[in-house]
Amino acid sequence: MTDPSPADTAVVPSAQPAPKAVKPTVWGRPKRRWLRRTLVGIVSALLVIVAVATGLIVWSVRRAFPHVDGELSLPGLSAPVTVYRDEHDIPQVYASTPEDLFRAEGYVHAQDRFWEMDFRRHVTAGRLSEMFGASQVATDAFIRTLGWRNTAEQEYSLLSADSKQYLLAYADGVNSWIKQNGGASSNGSKSLEYTVLGLLNSGYTVEPWTPVDSLAWLKAMAWDLRGNMTEEIDRASLLASGLTRDQVDQLYPPYPYDRNTPIVPDSALTTLPSSAPADAQAIVAAGPALAGIADAVDSLPALLGDNGPGIGSNSWAVSGRYTASGKPLLENDPHLAPSMPGIWYQIGLHCTCEYNVEGFSFSGVPGVIIGHNDRVAWGFTNLGPDVTDLYLEKLDGDKAFNGSDWVPLATRQETIKVAGGDPVTITVRSTNHGPLLSDRSQELLTIAARPPVDPTGAPIAAASPAPTPSLDADAPGVPDAAAQSPYGVALQWTALEPNTTFDAIFTLDRAQNWQEFRSAAALFDVPAQNLVYADVEGNIGYQSPGRIPIRSKGDGTWPVPGWDPSYRWQGYIPFDQLPSVLNPAEGFVVTANQAVVGPSYPYLLTEDWDYGFRSQRIRDMLAERIAAGPIDAEVIRQMQFDNRNDFAPTLISKLRDLRADPALAAIPANVLDVLFTWDFQQGEDSAAAAFYNVFYRNLLSRTFDELPTDRAADAGSRWWIVIGNLLTQPDSPWWDDTRTPERENMATTIGQAMTDALAQIQSLQGKDPAKWRWGDLHTLTLTNATFGTSGIAPIEWLFNRGPYGTSGGDSIVNATSWTPADGYGVDWVPSMRMIVDLSDLDESRWVQLTGNSGHAFSPNYDDQFPFWRIGANLPMRWDRASIEAAATHTLTLRP
Repeated sequence: MTDPSPADTAVVPSAQPAPKAVKPTVWGRPKRRWLRRTLVGIVSALLVIVAVATGLIVWSVRRAFPHVDGELSLPGLSAPVTVYRDEHDIPQVYASTPEDLFRAEGYVHAQDRFWEMDFRRHVTAGRLSEMFGASQVATDAFIRTLGWRNTAEQEYSLLSADSKQYLLAYADGVNSWIKQNGGASSNGSKSLEYTVLGLLNSGYTVEPWTPVDSLAWLKAMAWDLRGNMTEEIDRASLLASGLTRDQVDQLYPPYPYDRNTPIVPDSALTTLPSSAPADAQAIVAAGPALAGIADAVDSLPALLGDNGPGIGSNSWAVSGRYTASGKPLLENDPHLAPSMPGIWYQIGLHCTCEYNVEGFSFSGVPGVIIGHNDRVAWGFTNLGPDVTDLYLEKLDGDKAFNGSDWVPLATRQETIKVAGGDPVTITVRSTNHGPLLSDRSQELLTIAARPPVDPTGAPIAAASPAPTPSLDADAPGVPDAAAQSPYGVALQWTALEPNTTFDAIFTLDRAQNWQEFRSAAALFDVPAQNLVYADVEGNIGYQSPGRIPIRSKGDGTWPVPGWDPSYRWQGYIPFDQLPSVLNPAEGFVVTANQAVVGPSYPYLLTEDWDYGFRSQRIRDMLAERIAAGPIDAEVIRQMQFDNRNDFAPTLISKLRDLRADPALAAIPANVLDVLFTWDFQQGEDSAAAAFYNVFYRNLLSRTFDELPTDRAADAGSRWWIVIGNLLTQPDSPWWDDTRTPERENMATTIGQAMTDALAQIQSLQGKDPAKWRWGDLHTLTLTNATFGTSGIAPIEWLFNRGPYGTSGGDSIVNATSWTPADGYGVDWVPSMRMIVDLSDLDESRWVQLTGNSGHAFSPNYDDQFPFWRIGANLPMRWDRASIEAAATHTLTLRP
């Protein structure tokens, strides 16, 4: 396939008719000439002012663009470093030592993305108020309570000597760039965002970069990939809303092992001990005390994306016995929230040492996270293990009950500096399970009004909620209501325990075979990810890493009583007993957030998997393509952009059965035929996809009217299973609309949803089905993480791009997810796509969502989006000769 150029896919304004000729004005009388001269003078002056202003704007925008040609000084280098950049601003760095390599990487990251780096470190340290003022105090207080920065500081001391050295070299590179670009000054010489920030906070100064700034970013990664904490809260909140336990269970059905295959089949599992931890029954949920907690937790900046059903990824590896080249192909496309700039930064790091690696990095973090070196390639998808538990704590002032004694809470003081305001001091309190989130959250604090369980863990009988205590998020110290509460909520989370995950990044980048790859994975504690592997020798494999707790009681799906010692964690699953497979018999490995293993696995990983429709679609496509002949990179590319909705056939089959039912009598035959002739592909131009998803959204709303608005059904795979089950129960109470006196059944509810959908799509896109388009509803806006939602249109125009129509949808391989309660807009995307060809690394392909540059109006700010939007990609050049041939810029960094 020929790759499009951005110009080929650019939006071109519609042609406008030529203006009509206008008779020139005749200034007939001499006394009017002075007016003409005055107007001409004013216009001339305005043009000069506009020209000057335009020049200043252009200068303000462009002065932060990096120098990418010639020579620059980088103190601390032992030898010159060469940086080649291609037309998409992707740097390939060539150095002589690891220290020089990572020092140069720090410098290059800062050239293109320093504002992003600076913002990220303020998020992870709970210091956003220093940048943006009092509006961020509550967010900072929550992050300080979690203690991300404190944990990162402890981790630094645990790292290997080499890792510390490389982190220091990286920080030195960043700091050299800072010094060369205004030092501590926050003027626009660093980035246009600093110019805008100066209008809000003229006193802001830029601090030197430190190794802990890099380490703390892993906490943001872990938070956004934290597992099932959202589902744990949601179950409790649904119970509190008035649903029964049985109803809640119906909304969280078991994983369909008979339909969607796990990553590692039972036959491939390593032999494990037969003495598994007891699977105790979960306690009754936390009732009204926990209603609304998800909003408080998810209010934190989600740098990768809001944790929830949308977060996922695809990755697969195909054995050489099925490929045209005889060597493996490896694919990866992580699904994260869209942002401007994109989450990833593409880079190649080449050294006359043990590091020779290329792939996707994070700005602010040395090394490559996902990619390949000269021997092996790897990809990540979210394993989603249950690594968090919410503990209901019985409190007495600054003491907590541990089941036998009252023990003092651990406390520390945190001072939050506030731009334009006075500092705010908070007290962070923790139990032996973790920090008390209830000190920071109004919703969590309602635990004081009505505890859900008694000290034995037994549920308290239902009662009207007591008045909710008042919590002032900006008040210093622990709010009085929290200090006086007899109950609190603490979070135990593996990421709050110091670990050596950063060692894993450097070890992974230099791994040369399966054994070294697994050694790197053994160091990867948090966040736990699915790791897919391929190498130039022809091997493919899968490894589950991570620090995953062993529970002697409870399954992690409901909050538990902290005063019951039987709910304490009993250690972690040993690495050599985590799921792993090398060269599986079927000749491929597929991970797409489905269940990792079947029910026979003796340890609990989680009860809240993605339900596996994406993974099964990938497996089915692979089987079909393998049967048709050898697979190459183009086949993989086509699979990446597969837009098939795998639940639509089930729902449309039911519509066929109901076609003659009076409930569908109001739907014209030509409208139904739009669905009945559909190939189930949700392309941007699809009329059927447009109507189907409008219908699906209305069906969710009518069927699950019992749910509170903040717990509405979404478009994800769990709801496909729920609705699929209900389609076999035409008289289920779920079909009844509780807002009407009539008793609706499946047919009437489906008919009403179809009628609503037809009226809505006709109002949005007209009455002619041929003119309906999914992409006109399913739009993506690339939104800047800081100023993109400022509410000030000119500022948003500077940094945002879009909206753009897109293909795909939720639980589809091309996973452009959306939230029905909010509309049809895209809120999850494949953040990048990569295909590594192990037969010839120079033939590998990649693309990211936006562009490598973080500078608004740089040609490379969004230049990859036109490729990404249509499923195209770019060369992932590897050989130095091809890199030099494609270079449009060459920079030499000298000591």
